Amino acid sequence: MASSNNSDSSVSADVPAAYGSGPGPAATPTSGTKPAKVRVHHLQQAKKDGTRFAMLTAYEQYTAEIFDAAGIEVLLVGDSASNNVFGNETSLPVTVDELLPLCRAVSRSAKRAMVVADLPFGSYEVSAEQAVSAGVRFLKEGLAHAVKIEGGAYYAPTVRAMVQAGIPVMAHIGFTPQSEHALGGYRVQGRGGDAQRLIDDAVALADAGAFCVLMEMVPAETAAAVDAAVTVPTVGIGAGKETTGQVLVWQDMAGLRGGRMAKFVKQYADLRSTLLDAATAYGDDVRSGQFPGPEHSF
Repeated sequence: MASSNNSDSSVSADVPAAYGSGPGPAATPTSGTKPAKVRVHHLQQAKKDGTRFAMLTAYEQYTAEIFDAAGIEVLLVGDSASNNVFGNETSLPVTVDELLPLCRAVSRSAKRAMVVADLPFGSYEVSAEQAVSAGVRFLKEGLAHAVKIEGGAYYAPTVRAMVQAGIPVMAHIGFTPQSEHALGGYRVQGRGGDAQRLIDDAVALADAGAFCVLMEMVPAETAAAVDAAVTVPTVGIGAGKETTGQVLVWQDMAGLRGGRMAKFVKQYADLRSTLLDAATAYGDDVRSGQFPGPEHSF
């Protein structure tokens, strides 16, 4: 739908753009006094103070603006876009080139939140050099403020190389979706005697320079032990309440995605039903001739 170049003076200059107009005004937090821009040291201060921060995924302009205005401190441009935007069954197929435009949209639209980008499967495993190269692209082309990589202590040298290159790194341990085939599917990690492995992973990654450790599908007791073992903030998703931050995929949190939800998801809205009702009503109005009415016509 191309825009018209018609300069008809009868059309007011105040008519809003019909299909959006780029990033909106700077977000205003809903409550409290917050830093103008969330930085690594603000998350680290939360850990020291015993306070908490919220993190949500975002993949485009409008959710980034809305979550930013709601005061969400961290937005994750996750490789979960693979199965929440691109229609894949898992996170594995998504590529750097597919995620970069999403990252740019979120980074341009969020005025306050920190934007963290996932390094997708296949973009960092070969070598530290490959990881640095991918990380540079997300900061330079995607305008991200930090990146996230999955994996345990084995990746400590990779994290160290990235941090030395000026790339802030969030580590991701526990259940790591990119390794779902190696892990035998979606399975809780860190039970019983396996808890020490996760503690060791977290300590090694933090010592290598990771500014934060995310834990997914980890028993609450294990996650609490990991949080106590590191001085950097932790983020949980299905990891109990003792972490510094919490993260959810926004389509799960807001009820846009249908089907069975993971145990750790709390739905705060039912956007799927709302959108279904709106689209149904719109279709009915078009077919019956009720839309557009006189009030929608020039």
